[in-house]
Amino acid sequence: MLPQEIIRLKRDGKPLSTVQINFFASGLVDGSFNDAQVGAMAMAIFQNGMATEEVIALTDNMMRSGDVLSWPELDGPVVDKHSTGGVGDKVSFMLAAIVASCGVYVPMISGRGLGHTGGTSDKLESITGVDIQPSVARFKQLVKENNMAIITQTDRLAPADKRLYSIRDVTATVESIPLITASILSKKLAAGLDSLVMDIKVGNGAMMSDLENAQALAKSIVSVANGAGVSTQAIITDMNQVLGFTAGNALEMVETADYLTGANRCPRLHGVTVELACAMLISAGVTQDKGSAEALVEKALSSGEAAERFNRMIAQLGGPADFIADPWKMMKKAKVVHEILAPVSGYVSKMDTRAIGMLVVAMKGGRTANGQQIDHSVGFDAILPIGTKVSEGDVVARCHANSAEEVKQVSQGYIDALTFADSAPEQTLIYQHIV
Repeated sequence: MLPQEIIRLKRDGKPLSTVQINFFASGLVDGSFNDAQVGAMAMAIFQNGMATEEVIALTDNMMRSGDVLSWPELDGPVVDKHSTGGVGDKVSFMLAAIVASCGVYVPMISGRGLGHTGGTSDKLESITGVDIQPSVARFKQLVKENNMAIITQTDRLAPADKRLYSIRDVTATVESIPLITASILSKKLAAGLDSLVMDIKVGNGAMMSDLENAQALAKSIVSVANGAGVSTQAIITDMNQVLGFTAGNALEMVETADYLTGANRCPRLHGVTVELACAMLISAGVTQDKGSAEALVEKALSSGEAAERFNRMIAQLGGPADFIADPWKMMKKAKVVHEILAPVSGYVSKMDTRAIGMLVVAMKGGRTANGQQIDHSVGFDAILPIGTKVSEGDVVARCHANSAEEVKQVSQGYIDALTFADSAPEQTLIYQHIV
């Protein structure tokens, strides 16, 4: 078989056999598909899709391209959550800490930023010293010791997906439902989970901008994962605005610390976190109903247990032992901080969330080329949510950048991404549960 023949079949809308899909997945690891061919294959799949059987085969082959973990040494359920990504989505940090505090084990293998969406791994790397790529043995030890660990893909965990993931980011093929499904599940199934909860984002800052496509993705993931023997459900949540008060790697780590200590907790961010945490606790069998799950979440936060577990994880990964108390101690700050002012009075009624994410990318807070180094210090904080009433001249956000020229351009871009109106719009946070 030749790579170009496999690409041609999918380009022409033909189904691929399991043998052909295995050839492609193997080529991702051994290099027999070069970067141009991988990009072409991703585009062919993006344009023509894949049948469920093809997605299952691709997922299975990418999962088995490296180590597949098991957890016989653990005395409790192994559960994870995955988000399809958005702007300001730092839910994984607080969520893992909360659920781990309730006796559940959370081995989270996270990804880097894709397109305009931030990556959990990139955010963790804002902290000097943090090693997000420990050995598999070390990863397992961390989970056993602290009930949680958040790392990025190692070379031994779904390496086929690792390469495809990075190429999708720079070839405009991020939004493909088959590729998203296979990418997410190859990592998650390789982690040896008992159950999985998916956060499917929908809106102008998500990969899926409309509810119909979000539902299609949710059903695809739930169907493939359950078919592979991992109990999975999906919750469709809103991404029509930045989630939380920050967008940008280091700034989101500060917000995580503020959330866990209770110093500053965005209601929308809290709402999504609680919804997902309850689903994880119920799927793990810790409790049977949402009311008691919510009580466990509240206890984990109010007791300080969740904050302590997160702080311990940062230290275990090589970061400071007092991150929660002093998050800026080991993170780089931007050179310039500029207040962005409302040009008119009214309510913040709409937000072009994708545009805001791309502003962070433009400041080098995300990638425009495969393997590019990013600037963790840049981004936005003090972001006012949709529905906030402002007067002309009020601060709607603050821009963190590294030059006065950059600040001027990005601040205007941020204002251009907002719409103001005479009344507050109706809003939805949780759209649907799919099991």
